[in-house]
Amino acid sequence: MARIGFVGLGNMGAPMARNLVRAGHEVSVYDLSAGAMARAEGARPATSGAEAAGGAEFVLTMLPAGQHVREAWLGTGGLAAASAPETVLIDCSTIDVGTAREVAAAAGRPFLDAPVSGGVMGAEAATLTFMVGGPGDAFARAEPLLQAMGRTVVHCGEAGAGQAAKACNNMLLAISMIGTCEAFVLAEKLGLSHEALFEVASKSSGQCWSLTTYCPVPGPVPASPANRDYRPGFAAALMVKDVGLAQQAAAETGASTPMGARALELYREFVEQGGGGTDFSGIIRMLRGR
Repeated sequence: MARIGFVGLGNMGAPMARNLVRAGHEVSVYDLSAGAMARAEGARPATSGAEAAGGAEFVLTMLPAGQHVREAWLGTGGLAAASAPETVLIDCSTIDVGTAREVAAAAGRPFLDAPVSGGVMGAEAATLTFMVGGPGDAFARAEPLLQAMGRTVVHCGEAGAGQAAKACNNMLLAISMIGTCEAFVLAEKLGLSHEALFEVASKSSGQCWSLTTYCPVPGPVPASPANRDYRPGFAAALMVKDVGLAQQAAAETGASTPMGARALELYREFVEQGGGGTDFSGIIRMLRGR
């Protein structure tokens, strides 16, 4: 059993904290919202992030953006200073690579950037994928904790490597989902049923996660958000954030990502039309109307 501080209890953080409690760990939690802390059943609520971090062997954060991560760890009363020198610090937020490396360098403690893939369903079911950057010895200590919250845990390299993997993965996801949606829209125009296309493509060269696990039309994959009116899941506004981070990284490194750039344009259009709170697979509705 480990002593854990957990800060940031939104749609992802709260179920992750609950899974740590279920695994037998002693978890102290903090969020600006008292209601959010109440969702982390079995955890001990703290009055501040510093209190949650004090005495912990591991401190985790799940926060909205890079500026929140920087402030939480390095700001006045920050989590890094509040933790012991040997504490392993783990940020599970999705942020830019530069900020992840900056915080890791300034923290003065073993620091891992460990963004996740799998959405709210994965957080609830403890089937997340963790992409981790940072020192190998810190990763070895943290791996059992991450396994309590996820199914796949991959050490991707040094500081920032986890965020780099997340940016690449979610850009690929955005592109593949749009392609999958376009295939179903074309099938509809051609009079081909959803079931027929799924049966063929799921066993042929068009097979991909966006089709077989997260199918954007109701029926073929009962657990997909398409079967509950595209309630997220993973909201389209978050996809805009993640693909935006990928495009920022592409611009900084000179990488050519024309499909990623076009995917970002389409998801921004979807959000501007009011789809921000809809699951990202709901972009099929916009594509049908074009």
